[in-house]
Amino acid sequence: MRPAQAIAAIHPRIAVVAHDLAMVWVAWFAANWLRFNLLPEPPPVPLAGAELPIVLAAQGLVLWWTGLYRGLWRFASLPDLWNIARAALFGALAIALGLFLFNRLEGVPRSVLLVYPLSLAVALGVPRLLYRYWKDNRLDFERRTPLQRVLVLGAGRAGETLARDLRRDTHYRAVGFLDDNPSLRGAKVNGVPVLGTLDDLDRVAREVAAETLLIAMPSASNQQMQRVVQLCEDTGLPFRTVPRLQDVVEGRSGFNELKEVAIEDLLGREPVLLDWTAIRGGLSGRRVLVSGGGGSIGGELCRQVARLGAASLVVVEQSEYNLYRIEQELRREFPDLVLHAVLGDCGDPALIERSFSQLRPQVVFHAAAYKHVPLLEGQVREAFRNNVLGTQAIAAAADRHGAGVFVLISSDKAVNPVNVMGATKRAAEMYCQNLAAQSRTRFITVRFGNVLDSAGSVVPLFREQIRGGGPVTVTHPEITRYFMTIPEACQLILQASVLGQGGEIFALDMGEPVRIRYLAEQMIRLAGKVPERDIAITYTGLRPGEKLFEELFHEQEDCAATTHRKIFLAAARSMPWSDLLSVLRRGAAACAQDDADEVLVVLRLLVPEFAPPQGNAQVVPLARARGG
Repeated sequence: MRPAQAIAAIHPRIAVVAHDLAMVWVAWFAANWLRFNLLPEPPPVPLAGAELPIVLAAQGLVLWWTGLYRGLWRFASLPDLWNIARAALFGALAIALGLFLFNRLEGVPRSVLLVYPLSLAVALGVPRLLYRYWKDNRLDFERRTPLQRVLVLGAGRAGETLARDLRRDTHYRAVGFLDDNPSLRGAKVNGVPVLGTLDDLDRVAREVAAETLLIAMPSASNQQMQRVVQLCEDTGLPFRTVPRLQDVVEGRSGFNELKEVAIEDLLGREPVLLDWTAIRGGLSGRRVLVSGGGGSIGGELCRQVARLGAASLVVVEQSEYNLYRIEQELRREFPDLVLHAVLGDCGDPALIERSFSQLRPQVVFHAAAYKHVPLLEGQVREAFRNNVLGTQAIAAAADRHGAGVFVLISSDKAVNPVNVMGATKRAAEMYCQNLAAQSRTRFITVRFGNVLDSAGSVVPLFREQIRGGGPVTVTHPEITRYFMTIPEACQLILQASVLGQGGEIFALDMGEPVRIRYLAEQMIRLAGKVPERDIAITYTGLRPGEKLFEELFHEQEDCAATTHRKIFLAAARSMPWSDLLSVLRRGAAACAQDDADEVLVVLRLLVPEFAPPQGNAQVVPLARARGG
């Protein structure tokens, strides 16, 4: 092993320091040689004068001070060149000061101090750039497989960064860009040419023999992503994408982390801008309780509440496994959070009373609910007990113990409900709306549509069916639903918690509803299959309690704007408080007696627009219910 290799083996930076000090000597000698060789009779220039130790010491300290050794030659770039220029300039000043103190600059021409920084910048910068160029362009003879030829869609900032990273990758080679920006036509980005627009994808991919497509458009709208994905699918080539900007900002993905296109990229709506200052002010330093904290929505609420600096967090969950899982995650990710995990049912008055009296939550997010529509059609007693009586128990406790805010998480199925689940959620809304008029606690309801990839939703079902080879089952060719992502749903809930004054129902502008058939087709394509050829789609008919489309507001609820352009307000529909309590007592008695027919009667009394399935008990007039 040669000496330089031995030094590098001990510590690579020692070799770099040795190189730089050698270049300091070369630059100092070169500056002196150039200065004295301008004389008619140049004197000999010594290789090492008496001032050399001072030059090396002063310049070496400056190089270290400017942070030059924190960078790697492998990634040398403009910031490194700026550091070198800065170090050369300050080094010349330090050398001048050192030599002045040493011998009053005797024998050192002033012009040498002017030429020296330039020669040092060249001597330090050129080897670094040459090394990077060699590393970026060398042929890897040990590579077992050839580089994949990739075509990058999007020549913006993300595309430029991606192409730069691909130059160092041992698996991919960027052969071109496609971008709809006309000003980029014929340009080169990091030496890679822009070959056309996105509409030229099929032709260009064949011409450059592309093997993979990389979508570098993190700020693209969902409509733009749908178009790009369709163009990629038409080529038959595999494709990947960089994460969305929202995922990068929130820390869920790295900027250049390639991933498969997910259904959220096509159906998730435009990011909603929130007033994080107000949200943080409403939660930071507060004691927060989340019911149903082990579910999809409840779990994400717990994460965001912990992230926003809550003083303590109470997680109430009746599933032992879900509670264990979220507790372990929160303790790992937020070790300083004061966390209380409570195993139990929100409909258990004793458990709720103990939780409120001992832990004194100031903000309550009530996410616990049964939500599976067809299943609850045959479980009306449990649906009412959990969704209505459970809400009553925890809301009454919040009122009794002086909680500042209570947020009920509701559903668009509560509007003109045709199913038990929707009717119970509407009844829960009514209780919270009417209790708000009797309480100092601000009771707020948040209503939204389906949540992508939540437990029990259609996306995991379709994914499992596709994995099993199909068929994918859709209830009706024309059925539509609103969709939003789990983080967005939770952010809406947090925003509503600071917007509401009490008694309101907030709903999000959810854009256009999505056909479930389109959702199924896109998920099949994203799995690398062709709908109806590789994976069949079958239509099974509407299930019990299911309707073709959902609504966010009832016709009697006046829709009004709020201070947030994406959040709307529904006016409350009141009911006499004594009548409401009387009907709820009747419902509780029916649940205690396991009388499902009577529970249906009570639901119809609470929610007159609810039409229960044919063959169940007849509706009893409200006048009779008052005496119940």
